[in-house]
Amino acid sequence: MDRVNPPRHGEGDRAAQPRGGGGVPHTRRPETYTARKLRCDLSLPEVLLWQRLRGQATGLKFRRQHPIGSYIADFYCSSLKLVIEVDGEAHNRADRPARDLHRDRFMEENGYQVLRIAASEILKDADIVAASIAALGASPLHHQPAADGPPPRAGEERA
Repeated sequence: MDRVNPPRHGEGDRAAQPRGGGGVPHTRRPETYTARKLRCDLSLPEVLLWQRLRGQATGLKFRRQHPIGSYIADFYCSSLKLVIEVDGEAHNRADRPARDLHRDRFMEENGYQVLRIAASEILKDADIVAASIAALGASPLHHQPAADGPPPRAGEERA
């Protein structure tokens, strides 16, 4: 008589076995969830600017609603460490200017360059705003010298 042994652990009918890796579930920072939600709720000026920045149309790669520390940047270019903030009318009210100043200080202390653009400027002509951002990317104001490059010329030393 042939005896059939039951399948060992890990063998047999795979469809009947539970799937998943086990272990600690992957958790995301709260800023990541907020950024994902904000990507669905862009304001009109943000939509207009994103249409012109996306897909490397400017020669630069941008991300929208990108978390940086506990903040979320409207647009971010990692190659330039450039943060673009679109400021609507709400940025002029109550404590927002002080909060924006604190946020900008955090970004700059961590090596990011912050460019604030008024929403009204984007609404006037989004193409010009996108072109000026592309120009900034083509010739950034402050080049970082190479570590093994020549020393700065007289009068260009860093304090």
